[in-house]
Amino acid sequence: MAGAIAMAKLKALNTLRRKQTKNHFTMKWKGKDLFDLVCRTLGLRETWFFGLQYEIKDTVAWLKMDKKVLDQEVPKEEPIVLHFLAKFYPENAEEELVQDITQHLFFLQVKDKILEEEIHCPPEASVLLASYAVHAKYGDYDPKLHKPGFLSQEELLPKRVIHLYQMTAEMWEERITACYAEHRGRTRVEAEMEYLKIAQDLDMYGVNYFFIRNKKGTDLLLGVDALGLHIYEPDNRLTPKCSFPWNEIRNISYSDKEFAIKPLYKKTNVFKFNSSRLRVNKLILQLCIGNHDLFMRRRRVDSLEVQQMKTLAREERARKQHLREEAERARDDLERRLLQLKDEADMANEALTADLLAEKAQIAEEEAKLLSQKAAEAGSEMRRVKVTAMRGQEERRLMEQKMLEAEMLALKMAEEAKEAEQLKQDLQEARESERRAKHKLQEITNRPVSSPPVADVMPADLSFSRDNLSFDFKDTDMKRLSMEIEKEKVEYMEKSKHLQEQLNQLKTEIESLKLKERETPLDVLHNNHALQGTSRHSTFRKLTLQSTKSRVAYFEEL
Repeated sequence: MAGAIAMAKLKALNTLRRKQTKNHFTMKWKGKDLFDLVCRTLGLRETWFFGLQYEIKDTVAWLKMDKKVLDQEVPKEEPIVLHFLAKFYPENAEEELVQDITQHLFFLQVKDKILEEEIHCPPEASVLLASYAVHAKYGDYDPKLHKPGFLSQEELLPKRVIHLYQMTAEMWEERITACYAEHRGRTRVEAEMEYLKIAQDLDMYGVNYFFIRNKKGTDLLLGVDALGLHIYEPDNRLTPKCSFPWNEIRNISYSDKEFAIKPLYKKTNVFKFNSSRLRVNKLILQLCIGNHDLFMRRRRVDSLEVQQMKTLAREERARKQHLREEAERARDDLERRLLQLKDEADMANEALTADLLAEKAQIAEEEAKLLSQKAAEAGSEMRRVKVTAMRGQEERRLMEQKMLEAEMLALKMAEEAKEAEQLKQDLQEARESERRAKHKLQEITNRPVSSPPVADVMPADLSFSRDNLSFDFKDTDMKRLSMEIEKEKVEYMEKSKHLQEQLNQLKTEIESLKLKERETPLDVLHNNHALQGTSRHSTFRKLTLQSTKSRVAYFEEL
């Protein structure tokens, strides 16, 4: 598994291997010693959800905490492969998962199960879940960074969903990115929680399935999850035929391959079923005890440890929220300051341009004065030439030539004088512009400017023996819980209106591209449920409205 789960697995393997080769201390290690080591490595305190799983023959088993590791049925070849996984699932992830690391581990495991199709997920929900997975990895959507093709190497959708539609990889990426862009402003932790909130409403979320037979020999599936025990037909893992909440079960026991469930109400018959192997019965009993224990714990006052964890988590999230808000305010202030500085720079450029124009006008004025002086001198010279013109024919000819030259010069100077007058007028206009620009610049420079500080933000125990292979659930307060359970069963029916609208919109957008001949039996079942308006929680509520006695009788007649 990816991420922290892979790290935990690696730590467990390396630690166990190192101990085996170094000395004989590992021979004394119990399952709890190894489990605690992995939890400490991860910084995980909500340990009750997790366990160490190993494969044995054609099934799986969980490492027992109270027995030595090497005395259990773990594979004897080296290295010993153990998987650190969630063994029990919460009823409501948002309310129960406290630590960020706990939430992250569940996010990784549920995402893998959906992609590997161990949890059936409809196409529209797959797209929405993929968008939250992308947000958890990449942060806020930025079109400058997240250009078309940036998801080309990501595994985001189940292969079944991709195969079901006539859509290219680019079309899928476009749909996912459109949803991804709407999640702006969420943190990684918030995106992962939104993912889990959607996933926990899927029909197969958190359910462990086992093949069983009832008294009549009918092949059935037993589902064990956080809410209770469920009976399914082998070809329909979405809709149980009957369900038994944990608050209605008093005792669970097995003898060899036969399993017995004793309901809380004594007038109700014990219902029994057979599993394929003794090892499977042991696994079923472990999961029943653990889920029942968590079911009861949720309905009691939190322990001091959990209260402290929740307080610390709330304080840490409030601190991060405060830092994020400060960072956003600082960013907005810096953007405003940047715009202000840009305006000031534009004004300064205008003022500089006015200064250059004024300087040019002054030079033009001086040149005009010089031309005027030269024009006056030329006039005097012309008068002098006229007086001496009478001195002789040669002098007259020379004088006429000079007069002609003088007239030409006068015309030229008159034109230059006219240009000088125009330059003088431009100078006056430039000086007026300079005066206005300097006055405006003076107002800006005299205005007080405060630079906001920028925060440094970045942004019941289980035991087995051959003498006693049963487990009794205490019935203290069991009847008291019934009303509370009924209330909790309808909570999911009253929430997530916006989410449902999103899913319906996505379904409508891609429905025309579906290849119906490629639908799996579970796809067809899910579509029928959607048409009937049923969901996992409404079905559970409907089934448990029947009496326990009638449900037991129905199970035996299947």
